[in-house]
Amino acid sequence: MELSNLRPADGSKHSDNFRRGRGHGSGNGKTAGKGHKGQKARSGAPRIGFEGGQMPLYRRIPKRGFKNRNTLDIVSINVSRLDVFENGDTVTVESLIEKGIIKNSRDGVKILGNGEITKKLTVKVDAFSATAKEKIEAAGGSIEAV
Repeated sequence: MELSNLRPADGSKHSDNFRRGRGHGSGNGKTAGKGHKGQKARSGAPRIGFEGGQMPLYRRIPKRGFKNRNTLDIVSINVSRLDVFENGDTVTVESLIEKGIIKNSRDGVKILGNGEITKKLTVKVDAFSATAKEKIEAAGGSIEAV
């Protein structure tokens, strides 16, 4: 590193937020950074995405399907994943996040019946499948829909 190699960091000089139209000494006088004439030099320049009256791209592309605004994003986990808990533990959404089984609960958690469970657990989540209920209760545990 030498004095002759020093230069300002990229992006630290010549930002876009200069004060336009403040005379020649500002470096942005006269045309105020808008160049000479043309549509973009005038007030009321077109919005982003305007294609001069041609049908814009976002309207030319076909729209497909339907996105339901009221859809719930339920996190589902299998009964076999609950075997990481100790015998007699209470399984809640918070404890599932702590153990790293789920990242977040989104709109709810549902236990599905795939796999086997060998421990007696009290499970308190939003929903259960019928086979999950049977397997948890057969192992001596109990369920509670929150």
